[in-house]
Amino acid sequence: MRSVPTWALVSSGCAPLFLIMGWVVAASLQGPPYDPAAQTISVLAAPGNSGSWVMTAAFIALGLCHLLTAWGLRPAATAGRAALAAGGVSALAVAMFPAPSSGGSLGHGSVAAVGFTLLAAWPVLAARAGTAVPWALRPFPSLGATAVMAAGAAWFLIELHLHGVAGVAERAVTTLQSVWPFAVVLSCLRGSQRGSQRGPQHGGRGEPGPLGRPR
Repeated sequence: MRSVPTWALVSSGCAPLFLIMGWVVAASLQGPPYDPAAQTISVLAAPGNSGSWVMTAAFIALGLCHLLTAWGLRPAATAGRAALAAGGVSALAVAMFPAPSSGGSLGHGSVAAVGFTLLAAWPVLAARAGTAVPWALRPFPSLGATAVMAAGAAWFLIELHLHGVAGVAERAVTTLQSVWPFAVVLSCLRGSQRGSQRGPQHGGRGEPGPLGRPR
């Protein structure tokens, strides 16, 4: 099993920090007119809003973090790494095609929907079988992560249609989607550490001596 570079822990760990700090700071700059429970985080990046530059920068940072993490996540299946990287590109596209300050946008909505889908699908696409596979890349945890993210996305769409707490639902699912790569990288690094610790112990047993017998 190929190892994960330690810098992937930084890129995956910074992703949720950039996202959450972005919407917190942008919402504070926007002030009382913005309702975080009902309005989406894309509204914060709308041109003309006080905190648009902050939220736009957060989307860009999030996308770059996902791209770096996908590059370093070598133990994951290629399809999953590609989906995570494409999710990072979608985050960059969201910054390039912001939502309007009022009304909808087909371009922004399409890019956001593609991003939601890719980041929900990548865990199950990245799964691998085998006893040496880190726990977060095993089929059952990966399928569970994808199922929870898909359920969160469905909740967001329902709240958006009902004009309910769409902001709460979107924050919940995007937080999970941004945290899961960090959990996967962490499990890979811990798995490689345990493997390296067991290696010398097992390698030292049963080695042939001068007469071909175990030492």
